[in-house]
Amino acid sequence: MSERATIVLKRSGLAATIEPDQFVPGAYQLVVDGTPQSHVNMDDPRELFYEYVRRIGHVVDLVRAPGDPITAVHLGAGALTLPRYVDATRPGSRQQVIELERDLVDFVRATIPWSKRAQIRVRYGDAREVVERLPEGIRGTADLVVSDIFNGAQTPAHVTTTEFYARIAALLAADGILAVNVADGPGLAFARAQAATLQAVFPEVAAFADTQILKGRRFGNVVLIASRSLLPLDLVPRLLAAGPYPAKLVAGPELRNFVAGARPVSDGAASPSPEPSRNVFDL
Repeated sequence: MSERATIVLKRSGLAATIEPDQFVPGAYQLVVDGTPQSHVNMDDPRELFYEYVRRIGHVVDLVRAPGDPITAVHLGAGALTLPRYVDATRPGSRQQVIELERDLVDFVRATIPWSKRAQIRVRYGDAREVVERLPEGIRGTADLVVSDIFNGAQTPAHVTTTEFYARIAALLAADGILAVNVADGPGLAFARAQAATLQAVFPEVAAFADTQILKGRRFGNVVLIASRSLLPLDLVPRLLAAGPYPAKLVAGPELRNFVAGARPVSDGAASPSPEPSRNVFDL
């Protein structure tokens, strides 16, 4: 594909565009409603371009021994950047992808298709509802769940609550890891509340992000990770040293300080993530 391709998504009415990366041969970017959603290197799916996606890639690298296949559930498809990464780095992995916009997946499949040999099953519908309908064989067996759900530039309220995360916890193996992409701005009120919400469901929670974001100096993404078992955080410094720079892990007492004063979010009090100003994304 040498030129940009665009469709209007039937369910949301938002415009979705896939265009070649001007600077990386073989790479493409998916933009929805003016918000960059995914970046895919078709020549090397192991290359993760966006900062927060690379951090979730670090989480993928922590799950099981390097190269071993895993069972993964992805909430939100985008251009399937992370399912492609899992397939490339852990061949033979079983993956479920849940996406609300069926025509978005069709658009991606037609424009920048993923490997036919990949064991990726796509299911359609609202993530919270579809999680309840997943096969019983998946429950309690997922090594990894990635929650990266956006409607345009915001995460919907109903996938930010203790009730929602309790449903996710039921999917995970005893030592499985949940990774949540949280977008927030100065003050990090939403990210802090999300960390508190995860702590209400999981005994182990940590966060990592660009240091400037953690200091509340700019809008960006914080990756929260949670598990019922001890997180393999001893490996994180080595992974963060691989980039992107500068990065920081927040865990233990430092996470308690990060969360201090924030309350878990329930269904009755949930709100979507803050909407960034349009100049955040320099396209």
